[in-house]
Amino acid sequence: MSKALIKYKGNTAGILEETDEGYEFRYDREYLANSDAAPVSLTLPLSEKAYKSPVLFPFFDGLIPEGWLLDVALRNTDISELDRFSLLLLCCKDCIGAVSVIPIKEDSDE
Repeated sequence: MSKALIKYKGNTAGILEETDEGYEFRYDREYLANSDAAPVSLTLPLSEKAYKSPVLFPFFDGLIPEGWLLDVALRNTDISELDRFSLLLLCCKDCIGAVSVIPIKEDSDE
């Protein structure tokens, strides 16, 4: 399954993972220990527990471009418009706002 490093204002905030059951977001322990830590979204308040959802969290889905910009991304890749997580990984490394989504490359010797 795919994973992404979630950065907030340049700091590693947590890990977003696609699982067999859906999606999981967990804040990084070091990030939570920082007195300046802020939630990446009001819908994902700071917590040590993992957030789980059968669908991509609306906050992260909302980072994916729409309209002509999405059309450009889809034209230059073989990703389906329905594969929201792959679109998030493709398009949101340097998106507008404080949050960045950095794909985590998995070792292929599993």
